[in-house]
Amino acid sequence: MKILSSSQLKELDKYTIEHEPIASIDLMERAACALTDAIIRRWDSSFHIVVFAGPGNNGGDALAVARMLSRKGYRVEVFLFNTKGRLSEECQTNLDRLKTCGSVYFTEISTQFDPPTLTESHVVIDGLFGSGLNKPLNGGFAAVVKYINASKAQVVAIDIPSGLMGEDNTYNIRPNILRADVTLSIQLPKLSFLFPENEDIVGEWELLDIGLKQSFIDTAISVYSIMEEADIRSLIKPRKRFAHKGTFGHGLLIAGSYGMAGASILSAKACLKSGIGLLTVHVPIHNHDLLQTTVPEAIVQTDIHERYFAQPTHLNRYSALAIGPGLGQEEDTALAMMEQIQGSSLPIVLDADAINILSTHRNWLSRLPKRCILTPHLGELERLIGKCMDTYERLTKVKELAAYLQSYIIVKGAWTTIVTPEGNFYFNPTGNPGMATGGSGDVLTGILLGLLAQGYTREEACRLGVYIHGLAGDIAAEAKTEIGMTAHDIVEALPVAWKKITSISPKI
Repeated sequence: MKILSSSQLKELDKYTIEHEPIASIDLMERAACALTDAIIRRWDSSFHIVVFAGPGNNGGDALAVARMLSRKGYRVEVFLFNTKGRLSEECQTNLDRLKTCGSVYFTEISTQFDPPTLTESHVVIDGLFGSGLNKPLNGGFAAVVKYINASKAQVVAIDIPSGLMGEDNTYNIRPNILRADVTLSIQLPKLSFLFPENEDIVGEWELLDIGLKQSFIDTAISVYSIMEEADIRSLIKPRKRFAHKGTFGHGLLIAGSYGMAGASILSAKACLKSGIGLLTVHVPIHNHDLLQTTVPEAIVQTDIHERYFAQPTHLNRYSALAIGPGLGQEEDTALAMMEQIQGSSLPIVLDADAINILSTHRNWLSRLPKRCILTPHLGELERLIGKCMDTYERLTKVKELAAYLQSYIIVKGAWTTIVTPEGNFYFNPTGNPGMATGGSGDVLTGILLGLLAQGYTREEACRLGVYIHGLAGDIAAEAKTEIGMTAHDIVEALPVAWKKITSISPKI
C-alpha cells in the first residue's frame, strides 16, 4: 500500500473528480457517508455530537457528517469557524444543506468563541483542518485545540487530527495539535501516522475507502509503502520435489559470547525454522556443548577463544553470513569481525554488537561490503547516526546512511522500517508490543540468514523476513498474550506463520 504525500492526495482527489467523473460536492458527500457510518459503528445516539468545522473542505466534510448524524437521530451541535468570512465552495454548499436540518444547533464563529461544555458523554468531531496544513496552528485555533484536548470528550478526527502535518512535524508545536481517540483517514494513511511520537495524537486510525481512482495510486511515485500480505506471499519460492539440503543453502552464524549463548541459540533456531538447508554456528569454546545440546540440527564450530569470537573462519562453503547477536565488543572481536566480513561477496547480516562495534569504529563503515543488511534497534541506530528530534528526521538520516553504505537498514520497532540503498521505505504492519523483549532481534537475524542462504535477494529477504518475524510474534501473542510471550515463543510460532503465509503451497 503506497503512502502518498499531502500534495499527491490533493491531486488524487482532483484526478478522481476529472476521470470518474464526479462533482467535487458529490465526492465529498460520498466521503461523509463513509465517515458517518464509521462514527455510528463506534458511538450510538446516546452520545452528544459536537462538530468543530473549519472554513475549508475538511470543514465541509464535518458539516455534511453533522447533517447525516442529525438525520440518524443524534443530538448534534456545530461550531463553524469562519474568521475570515470566506468558506470553500463545498463548505458553503454543505452549510446551506445543514441549515435545512432544524434539529442541529449551529453557531458560526467570526470573532469571539464561547466554548461548549464537553464531558464524557460528548463526541467531538474534528473538522478544523485537513492534511493540507503546512504550518503550525497558532492564535485562536491553537486555543480551540487546547480546549478540546483538556476536555474529557472522545475525539474523532476527519482524515487527520487538526494541527498535525502529513509528513514532517519536526518543527511543529505539539501542544497545538489536536489529540484524537480515533482518526478516520480517507483512502490512504498519512506517513506521520506511523511515527511513535504521534501515537497519542492519531489514536486508533481506520482507513475509509471512498473509491478514489486506483489508477492514479498505481502510477503515483512514492518511496513510502506499507507491506501487504499478497505482496509478501508472492515472494515465496516454491520448494521442488527433488530438492535436497544443498538446494537451500548453508549459512554461517557467528554469535554468542560467554554468558550470551542464548542469543546464538534463538538466532540458530529461527534460521532452521526458516527453510535453510544447513547451518553452522561459530561460538566460543565455552558455548560449544550448550549449542550442541540445544540446537542438535546445527553444525557447531568453535573459536580459538574460550569466551568470545576472536578468529575469523573460512567462508568457502557458505552461501550467507550473519554476525552479531550476543557477540560482545572485545577489541579482538572487533578486529576479527572486520577481517571476517571485509572483502566478502556473501550476503551479510550485521546485528546487535556487530553494529555497536561499527559505531565505536566509525572509520570502518567505509570498508563494509556493499549490500549488507544492518538490523539496529533505536538505541543501536542512535549510536550510528546520533540522536534525532523525531522519526522523520531519523528516517532522513537513515536514508542518507543506507545510500552511503549502499546497504539495507532495518529499523526495528513498531512499524519496523526497511530502508533500501535506493531510498525506498517499506513499513511492516505485523508485530505487536509483546515482541519488545530480549532476543526478538536475534530471531529476526536468524530468519534473514535462512532466507539469504536459500538465494533470496537482499530486498526480498528483508521484506519477507520482517513480515514473517512480526506475523510469528502476532501468533505467539495470541497464544501467550503480549505480556507473557518471549522470544522463544516467536521461534516456536514460525512454522505456523510460514503455513499461514504459504497456505501450504503445492510442491513442483
